[in-house]
Amino acid sequence: MRFFSFKGGVHPPEMKELAEDKPVQKAEIPSTLTVPLVQHIGAPCTATVEAGQTVKEGQVIGAAQAFVTAPVHAPIAGKVKKIEPTLHPLGMKAMSVIIEGEGEGQKEYLPPLGDDPLRIDVKTMLERVQQAGIVGMGGATFPAHVKFSPPKEKRITTFIINGCECEPYLTADYRIMLERGEDVLLGTKMIAKILGVERTIIGVEENKPEAVENLRRLAANSRGEVQVLATKYPQGAEKVLIKALLDREVPSGGLPMDVGVVVSNVGTALAVCEAVRDGKPLIERVVTVTGNGVKTSNNFLARIGTSLQNLVDQAGGTVGIVGKLIMGGPMMGLAQSSFEVPVIKGTSGIVVLQQEVFMHEGYMPCIKCSFCVQACPVRLIPSRLSILAEAQDWKQAEMYGANDCIECGCCTYVCPAKRPIVQLIKTTKSMLRKLKAREK
Repeated sequence: MRFFSFKGGVHPPEMKELAEDKPVQKAEIPSTLTVPLVQHIGAPCTATVEAGQTVKEGQVIGAAQAFVTAPVHAPIAGKVKKIEPTLHPLGMKAMSVIIEGEGEGQKEYLPPLGDDPLRIDVKTMLERVQQAGIVGMGGATFPAHVKFSPPKEKRITTFIINGCECEPYLTADYRIMLERGEDVLLGTKMIAKILGVERTIIGVEENKPEAVENLRRLAANSRGEVQVLATKYPQGAEKVLIKALLDREVPSGGLPMDVGVVVSNVGTALAVCEAVRDGKPLIERVVTVTGNGVKTSNNFLARIGTSLQNLVDQAGGTVGIVGKLIMGGPMMGLAQSSFEVPVIKGTSGIVVLQQEVFMHEGYMPCIKCSFCVQACPVRLIPSRLSILAEAQDWKQAEMYGANDCIECGCCTYVCPAKRPIVQLIKTTKSMLRKLKAREK
């Protein structure tokens, strides 16, 4: 069998055996949820409720004030305890609505539109995606209605559903493909109609044969393709995935739509299905809780706003001395300073690692081994970029393609000098954004 792949990349230990056989279970809903009004790329939402107000499950509590944003809904019925800045998983403080639950309260979902995409017009489905507050569920959190509204001059020919889940440890997407395959395919059809595409591909890595078999069986009578990709990190990065499946290269500074492609995560397809068919806004998601720092790895269907501590407790609590807490996977995830930060729309996993797993002594100067150059999936020279970052030569780093870095972390992973290459490139990109803002 031919497996689609790409040049570069790495093969970190998968560690998926910890949770891949654990069916998704509904997490217990805590008595209090902290719901940030910033859970997406774009403009933050404005609170539409006040302290002391009673809210229904699914009610809008954060209104979108711009096109590139997504509304926020109440994950539970209850009373608004307070609205105040709280610690956010992105390492900042963000305005949040704190809700005290009242058990099985009233719901305020959107009117169901049915399960036949052929009977629903494109405008209505696109509006529903926007109303439901759906964002990219793979971690990027880009508002889905924006991604599904490319400019008229950008003709989209192919829609790709990303089922690779190449990050070590994470198994949320895998369980969704096994347990909710029909809904994933229905959501895929809905998005395909919105985009008006000629071809739909679901890409899954070869280390998930059960998911491939299940999706192929379910898609047997539809036009959707299920293609198998080699198990390699970062196979699931959208630019890499497009290159592997279609041999199309997104231009420097460009987007997938520039080569006629839109890519979405399987979780996004599931959310679209539930929003259109059932009227359910995005108020919960599947989260993998795993790592050698938790007693029992598991996959939970958790309400947005649940604290990481609450889910870790439901996984049996921590084991040993916790050295690192990561939201997302160990390669591209974000280290957290507190277990009290909440689950947000982009939280695909919680990885808890014991102290000895990651500790090492400092880092050394670049030894010019070129391992990072060989591993880079977008053909940059990470070693040079890291040196330019240390010299704070931001403009030269831009000339070397710093903004094209997809921040996958392959360079840092393979570096024998233990240099924090990807972190240095992230700093470069941040500084370049600031310089451009000053120029404007």
